[in-house]
Amino acid sequence: MSHTEDPRLREIMACLVNHLHAFAREVRLTEAEWEFAVDYLVRVGKATSEKKNEMVLLSDLLGLSTLVVLLNNEQGKGETDAALLGPFWRAHAPLCAHGESIARDTGGGEPLAVAGVVKDLAGKPVAGAIVDVWQASPVGLYENQDDGQPDHNLRGRFETNSEGRFDFRTMRPKGYPVPVDGPCGELLRAQDRYPYRPAHLHFMIAKEGYKTLVTQVFPDDEPTIASDVVFGVTPGLEGHFERKPDGMWKLDYEFVMQPGKRRIPKAPIP
Repeated sequence: MSHTEDPRLREIMACLVNHLHAFAREVRLTEAEWEFAVDYLVRVGKATSEKKNEMVLLSDLLGLSTLVVLLNNEQGKGETDAALLGPFWRAHAPLCAHGESIARDTGGGEPLAVAGVVKDLAGKPVAGAIVDVWQASPVGLYENQDDGQPDHNLRGRFETNSEGRFDFRTMRPKGYPVPVDGPCGELLRAQDRYPYRPAHLHFMIAKEGYKTLVTQVFPDDEPTIASDVVFGVTPGLEGHFERKPDGMWKLDYEFVMQPGKRRIPKAPIP
């Protein structure tokens, strides 16, 4: 690695090779197991498509995605916990007006009204932030997984007002199994692991001068909240979903951003 000009690349690759060789020695990896592992990674790549990113899903299932999030997002200063991006975020969701519904297919499900406020560490409102929202449908499928849903169903972007507030209408999300039709499903079955994620809403909040916040909000009454297959739940991300007399669900949630660099991640799917 000594001829690698980029010092960070040299550090990462030297460490990777050391740990990878140590791993092979520790488990005494056989030739057949090495062949299977190489073939498995090839199949993970081939299973990635416009509908899902199998490589990101594998990172999620191994806990690597959440570990990287925790390593790169400070906690304990009052900021909202970060959470993994997941394999289903799409860039360029429609820019919506306050109060607009992101449920472009209203069939089925229970209506949900979401009211959010974005603040800084001092408790002051963050105006002009772009809040990107996405979620699975009431049957547990993201729109790009389901040919029956219209394009960008249950996705939208909102700009916070002078008080840092935004609000929208949607359908209450449901928990769902991660895709198990590819190599990742093969891994879960071999490990006899529960494939479900608890219901949640995804949020990405961005504004210049602030560290982009990628997070999720989980209903506090969700039965599977303690058994997330991708290890994405932290206690601070539980939200109270209150049912109103008219049957509408309501979620009020406060997001706290920390100063830093605005960075929009690369979309896992188009």
